[in-house]
Amino acid sequence: MAVTWNVNCLDSTKTVGSLSDVVTTVHWTATDSETVGENTYTGSSYGSIGLAAADSSSFTAYADIKESDAIAWAKAAIGADEVTAIETGIAAQITEA
Repeated sequence: MAVTWNVNCLDSTKTVGSLSDVVTTVHWTATDSETVGENTYTGSSYGSIGLAAADSSSFTAYADIKESDAIAWAKAAIGADEVTAIETGIAAQITEA
């Protein structure tokens, strides 16, 4: 079992200082599943997280953002302990099913 993180949507602001189309929020889904015999059990979590103010030295233009970038930003904003708690909760959902 390995939790898969996906980005559902990115919210952006047209202009922040000299930057354009700045991502401000990541809406994410984390899912996992386990098949036992003929049955597949799933668990999931959904959320959104606001991102820190954009930094022009490491800014990525909206058109160049990869899903892996947005997932990394979301996980960093959520924090390692909370990411672990989310993934543990998903595993618990599967176990309970």
